[in-house]
Amino acid sequence: QVQLVESGGSLVQTGESLRLSCVASGSISSVRYMAWHRQAPGKQRELVATITSDGSTNYRDSVKGRFTISRDNAKNTMYLQMNSLKPEDTAVYYCQAITPSSDRWGQGTQVTVSS
Repeated sequence: QVQLVESGGSLVQTGESLRLSCVASGSISSVRYMAWHRQAPGKQRELVATITSDGSTNYRDSVKGRFTISRDNAKNTMYLQMNSLKPEDTAVYYCQAITPSSDRWGQGTQVTVSS
């Protein structure tokens, strides 16, 4: 089964950028659906962005134009490029990979945006 590990979270100031990585222990070339989610303190987890095996992407409205999701199957890695960060982007970010037989999640990486 694929194991996922996120990295790249940090404390940044408003307007700065971060790139999150989600490295899979196995090949993701056959993973049809991958996603980034986030959970802020006291709030429910929310879907941030998705990417399919053919490269189709979708974003929640609040991050459109600022965040970019991508995947590199050769490196078994998914990315989330986050630009123009805002304090409301502060959360733990999780990656997810769904295959026909499994639904895997990483342990999360903390992103904190100071005002």
